[in-house]
Amino acid sequence: MKYRQFWQQNNKPVELWSNKVISQKLNYIHNNPVEAGLVEQVIPWKYSSVKNYAGEAGLISVEIL
Repeated sequence: MKYRQFWQQNNKPVELWSNKVISQKLNYIHNNPVEAGLVEQVIPWKYSSVKNYAGEAGLISVEIL
């Protein structure tokens, strides 16, 4: 059986000390499926909270920051 690692090694916490930093990190997270070539645009990725931030219903309920 092969073991897979879900999280990258050497990840470190980032302090979210301003709205600008929070927005930057959300954009980074929301764009990951596009950067990985899984989708061409952010909205179609069903596992993303970007739909909630765009005013649409997402897969789960999200509290908008």
